[in-house]
Amino acid sequence: MPTVYCTSFDSRIGHVYVASTDRGVCKICIPRETKKDFFRWLSKHFSEDEVVENRAKNRDLIDELNRYLDGKLVKFRSSLDEIGTVFQTRVWRELRKIPYGTTITYKQLARRVGIPKGYQAVGRAVASNPLPIIIACHRVLGSDGKLTGYSAGIKTKEFLLRLEGALIL
Repeated sequence: MPTVYCTSFDSRIGHVYVASTDRGVCKICIPRETKKDFFRWLSKHFSEDEVVENRAKNRDLIDELNRYLDGKLVKFRSSLDEIGTVFQTRVWRELRKIPYGTTITYKQLARRVGIPKGYQAVGRAVASNPLPIIIACHRVLGSDGKLTGYSAGIKTKEFLLRLEGALIL
């Protein structure tokens, strides 16, 4: 039975909730997702007795997230414990290949995962990403290059893209 270590912290973008297993980080909730959303996701994937509060187990992750949000980290080193379907994890693997400071469209991402006309399915997989920021779904734009869909809202997506130098307005 795995143990899930969770905690929360304040960041430049607001209050963030994180959870990890011994394999790696499995869930990040950034603002607009609530504490209730966070624990709902955890209860869907783990039993209540597997979840414990433990800031120490997430210390390195919190440090990385804060350094990224301060513009001092480009590449995350934290191990990941990706929890999703085979298709979702395939899409997330492609998301991890998008370099810092660059963007692609949902259509381009669909081509990269081998289903050129499946950009809506790809969009749903992107939307279900449990590890925003680390698996950089904020780097995916609409076909017209516009900022679309982000769990933490368009303002946060815009902030992250500006932070990376991918968006200059």
